[in-house]
Amino acid sequence: MTDPAAAGEAEPPGTAARGDTLGLRLALAFLGVALAAVALAAGLIAAFSAADVSELANRQRAELASAVAVAAGAVWDRNHSWTAEALSPVLDLAVRTGADVQVRDQAGRAVAASPGFGASRGPRSSAPVLVRGQRIGVAEIRSTGSGLSTADQLLRTALLRAIAGAAGLAALLALLTGLAVARRITRPVTLLITATRAMAGGDRTARAGAIRASAELRELATAFDQMASTMDRQEQLRRDLVADVAHELRTPIAVLQAGHEALLDGVAEPTPAELASLRDEVLRLARMVGDLQTLAAADAAALHLALRRSDLAGLAAGAAGSLARRFEAAGITLRQELSGAPVLADPHWLRQLITNLLSNALKFTPAGGEVTIVTRQAGGDAVLEVTDTGAGIPAEELPHIFDRFWRGRQAAQISGSGIGLAIAAELARAHGGRLTARSQPGQGTRLTLILPGVP
Repeated sequence: MTDPAAAGEAEPPGTAARGDTLGLRLALAFLGVALAAVALAAGLIAAFSAADVSELANRQRAELASAVAVAAGAVWDRNHSWTAEALSPVLDLAVRTGADVQVRDQAGRAVAASPGFGASRGPRSSAPVLVRGQRIGVAEIRSTGSGLSTADQLLRTALLRAIAGAAGLAALLALLTGLAVARRITRPVTLLITATRAMAGGDRTARAGAIRASAELRELATAFDQMASTMDRQEQLRRDLVADVAHELRTPIAVLQAGHEALLDGVAEPTPAELASLRDEVLRLARMVGDLQTLAAADAAALHLALRRSDLAGLAAGAAGSLARRFEAAGITLRQELSGAPVLADPHWLRQLITNLLSNALKFTPAGGEVTIVTRQAGGDAVLEVTDTGAGIPAEELPHIFDRFWRGRQAAQISGSGIGLAIAAELARAHGGRLTARSQPGQGTRLTLILPGVP
């Protein structure tokens, strides 16, 4: 198995660059998500905190305005008038709390004001001055640059600094994490790309192998290796088929060539026996070509099956009926034990499969023997068995009977191309089933077809 990771010198140009680009994109995506999360959290914190501080400042100004109004009312109650000197303690109290104050009488004239009141442009609050329930004036408060009234701006500044620090730290952590995660993700992807390019370049042994990655990427690597193995097997089958066909065609072609050259050279006379021999070789070639066409159709059957609900017993009865005269002519008894077994199948190809099994049993059963075909249900499967009383198959040959063009010692004197059972096995796989064989020399052979049943 080729290890793409170890074949660094064979890595196509641009593969590492593409992996690095993907890793950088993933890292930047992590960075963007982290910064967006920090920005959103910072915005929400700043908004809610500023609102709370603003509400606190407004409440303080209102309470301070009420306190100044009460103090101004007390001064009026003692003196029955207001003077700047009398209100001076009230003004000093407001200034110490970080605010400018002005007291106006009922007519709206300013009686007393702190020195910075006229220049102050901060938020303001006011409260009426009441003496024994009667309004005699107004006390107005304006915020200065100190005290709780400025806490809102200070808090915003502090929050912005904290957010900037948090954003920088989050960006650094996100970048490091993104690079680590991206490397973990892109490394197996790079291995898959390398293996794919190696296979495209003709290296049929290239595999991704076991990779350390997430479950999805491990499954992808496994699927790729399975696909590569399947393609390798298909390629090997194709080569074997070409070799087998060439081997099978060589003999009749050589016989035909030798026979015709002998006739042309005058070595042999065109007697009926000589012409019949040549005709037999032509018929053999025709049968072989026909079998190859059937095999090619069976290979493609999985792509063209017209599946519908069918009765395995009915198809078996039809196949047996079409071969009944051949069994009678050969002096072989064909016994049928058919029980209903519904399957989802293509009736044409499934009947072809059954016909191949019966024809194979007919070839290898001597006169006076018996062939039995049985259909039944076994659990959720439909089963068909063809049993003969022939010579049986040696144990060393049994694993090869479904190989294409394979012919055992028993078949040496029997005409045929050696692909009948190969076609049957291919059709069984196309229907989602399997074909197995059991045999002992001298005790006959049993071929068993198992197909998925339907309710």
